[in-house]
Amino acid sequence: MNAAATMTTRKLRLSLIGTALLGLIASTAQAQTPATPRVDQRQAHQQARIAQGAASGALTAQETQRLERGQAAVQNAEAQAKADGTVTQQERRHLHRMQERKSAAIHRAKHNGKTATGQ
Repeated sequence: MNAAATMTTRKLRLSLIGTALLGLIASTAQAQTPATPRVDQRQAHQQARIAQGAASGALTAQETQRLERGQAAVQNAEAQAKADGTVTQQERRHLHRMQERKSAAIHRAKHNGKTATGQ
């Protein structure tokens, strides 16, 4: 093998080793933090609903603040569930119920006839 081929092979091996190490580090970090993708996705959706309601005037400032506090409570409960490294089925059910109640509260607030303009 010539020197150029040897250097290319060496670079390729180092690159593969680096990629493998990064993958290992990423999977280890992910294993340390339990995933709750449904909770996260729903949180984002409900935040968007609140923002849309505030922007359109369907929510008053007080309603928006109350709904935001509710979303923060769900986030805190999620953080507590993740704190020990495992999110149990019971914790997932609790988060789901919290999100169901917050979703209903968003719907009620957006459709209660109160508006930011007071009409």
